[in-house]
Amino acid sequence: MKPKRPNMLASLLQNFFGNHLPILRGMSPHTIQSYRDSLVLLLRFLALYKKCPVSSLDLKDLGHHEIKAFLTYLEIDRKNSASTRNIRLSAIHSFFRFVAAQHPDQLEHAQRILGIPFKKTGSRVIDYLEYEEIQDILSSIDPNTPKGRRDYVLLATMFNTGARVQEILNLKACDLQLTKPFQLQLMGKGRKQRCCPIWPQTAQLLRRLCMELNIDLTSEVRIFQNCRGTPLSRFGVRYILNECLKHAQTSADTLCSKRLHPHSIRHSTAVALLKSGVDLTTISQWLGHSDLKTTNRYATIDLEMKRKAIESIQPVKSQKTSTQPWRHDNTIIGWLESL
Repeated sequence: MKPKRPNMLASLLQNFFGNHLPILRGMSPHTIQSYRDSLVLLLRFLALYKKCPVSSLDLKDLGHHEIKAFLTYLEIDRKNSASTRNIRLSAIHSFFRFVAAQHPDQLEHAQRILGIPFKKTGSRVIDYLEYEEIQDILSSIDPNTPKGRRDYVLLATMFNTGARVQEILNLKACDLQLTKPFQLQLMGKGRKQRCCPIWPQTAQLLRRLCMELNIDLTSEVRIFQNCRGTPLSRFGVRYILNECLKHAQTSADTLCSKRLHPHSIRHSTAVALLKSGVDLTTISQWLGHSDLKTTNRYATIDLEMKRKAIESIQPVKSQKTSTQPWRHDNTIIGWLESL
């Protein structure tokens, strides 16, 4: 019996992930993995929805109604947020743009999927750490153990650079310049490289850590490693931060009411730069933002800066209001029009 040939969906998926994303578009492995996870979820859902094995699914099974049912499943059954739903839909849109380009006869099918809109998401208040709170966290770390020294250097470097967690985890010894001018090279989203200046104190901490771990500064060895000598993961950084927060909360009450995660340190760097008088364009370049609108949100989150701004403005004079009762409609209209 001859093996079955791949159907259209199987061939498209193979070409999409094997050639289109990594080679033609040059997407990073993390982006490709995110797209993969979204489409794996979709295929598993459709197999249950259609009551058939995943291997039997074809492109016609990924219809407009099926995709909408999948998005509803994400929000209701999996309790995903609207943001997560939009991320999954973005991966599906990308796949169907590829489908339309490869098979013009499927253009109408693809257009129906591409017409499914993203859901509007609300903006949440950004939690960040004040400079004093960063100091409280760093002071809570035990410098007498190898783990404590690593954690201190990790968090101090994250605060100094405002780097994304994955950018720090990808940091290699050869990316460090520990002689003047002190700086390090980061690989950001879209494989965009940028140089970030660091304080002399941070350079000294990194030099000591490399010496302790016997890391050659010209090698491509990752700087931040776990106890097994392998690179730290994102979950490892989250665990380290949570442990440090537990110790710091005993002496810093303000930390108890905040919802903090590794990305909060990046927010903290942005706010600290803003408070120091650094302009938003420079902060945008520092953080590696591709759009200045992303940086502009930091200008709206610091209450202390808002209070100082309002105090610097001459308050408006109180309006003299009439105590005469409103006996006629024209009195009400006249008062409203005078506002």
